[in-house]
Amino acid sequence: MPSRPLSSRPQSLRPLPIRLQPFFLRSCTVARWAGALALGASALANAQSAPDGQQISTQGANGAPACVTCHGAKGEGNAVAGFPHLAGMGAAYLAEQLEAMANGSRVSPVMAATAKALNPAQRQAVAQYYAQLPSPLNIDRLAATAQPPAKADDTGAWLANRGAWDKNVPACNQCHGPGGIGVGANFPSLAGQPAAYIAGQLRAWRQGQRPPGPLGLMPAVATRLTDAEIDAVSAYYAGLPKAADLLAAQATPAAGAKP
Repeated sequence: MPSRPLSSRPQSLRPLPIRLQPFFLRSCTVARWAGALALGASALANAQSAPDGQQISTQGANGAPACVTCHGAKGEGNAVAGFPHLAGMGAAYLAEQLEAMANGSRVSPVMAATAKALNPAQRQAVAQYYAQLPSPLNIDRLAATAQPPAKADDTGAWLANRGAWDKNVPACNQCHGPGGIGVGANFPSLAGQPAAYIAGQLRAWRQGQRPPGPLGLMPAVATRLTDAEIDAVSAYYAGLPKAADLLAAQATPAAGAKP
């Protein structure tokens, strides 16, 4: 079938005149380069505008103080002052707590202003930064503390490892892991956290000053514990790292000792 003459073809299907082809090719090349540069500039702008979690932790942001002021240079916390460690905690958990402090569902006179000063992206960035830091805890040693049977007269150890089933209180370690090392994104580590901090959070759940968390479990547990039990289990977890080190030392034969 003979092809149609050029003059009869639609304008859009006619080939470019030879004299215009180089110009057309140059235009396409320029357009491609312009597009690539625009994408590169956009990526650079996004990278530059993304919050830096480490920078926020060391320098603060939007008037919020640097996190290291209270939580330590490596997120190790300050037990004497009652500030918890953050390093190695789940990013989702940390971000949720910052959001709760910002919106007031978790009452925290110390942290509320700081959390409100940070925008959601900054809260997420600083949470991710602390999550990737190494935990200050010796996980293996702490887990070993759950192996010796707890004594009934040691209230803190008993609640942590056995619970109080006569009033429907499960063992803390069932959710928070052996030795309070933490489990997954929703159950933070308890070992080594300041006793006053742990006790304060249990009382906050009792008073409805903190979101209930998974399955609404913690308010139910806290309301069933007496003040003495709260103080005992808080002191147990606060002292657990030292207890774990002592247990490990006792399990290691003295140098030169005969078997």
